[in-house]
Amino acid sequence: MHAKTGPARTSNLGAVPSLPPDIRTLDSRVVYADPWIRLREDRIERRDGSRGTYAVVEKRDFALVVPADNGGFHLVEEYRYPIQRRSWSFPQGGWPHGTTGEPEDLARLELRQETGYRARELTRLGFLHCSHGTTNQGCDLFLATGLEPGTPDREPEEQDMRQQWVTRDEFEQMISRGVITDDSTLAAYTLLLLHEKHG
Repeated sequence: MHAKTGPARTSNLGAVPSLPPDIRTLDSRVVYADPWIRLREDRIERRDGSRGTYAVVEKRDFALVVPADNGGFHLVEEYRYPIQRRSWSFPQGGWPHGTTGEPEDLARLELRQETGYRARELTRLGFLHCSHGTTNQGCDLFLATGLEPGTPDREPEEQDMRQQWVTRDEFEQMISRGVITDDSTLAAYTLLLLHEKHG
């Protein structure tokens, strides 16, 4: 089954003209690297000729899935070490090391691994950059419907994960109360609302 595309772009509002880059890379070196991430330090020159350094985190793109079911959503919750707290979000993740494929395939994999659900239909909601002042990583976002239950197959890092279905009102209350703080989850919900509004 092929993913459906979102609304077609109907104007060039906000389109970036083709101009020379505002910041030019003079040279670059890798400060740290492992199978999942690279930290790069670049020497740069700005438009006015001033020079400096820029640290860039290189990470592969990931996929996020909005599992919609019975007027609500299936969420997952796990401990997020960098923020030292547990966090609710939509299922999301990247390809395991040494693996690659299409964004739709990754979305189906993450949904199945984290929740056990399989989607009869995936609708593409869009693509977004994550913290684009820091990293080149992006996210492909999908709406999953026609869900069929199954058994999760979580990775060792996800052994503490749990999942729960919430109504849409409960989901919005979790955002308002600061229970959900994952920016990709909030961005996905915004894209879903736009998809519902414009078709």
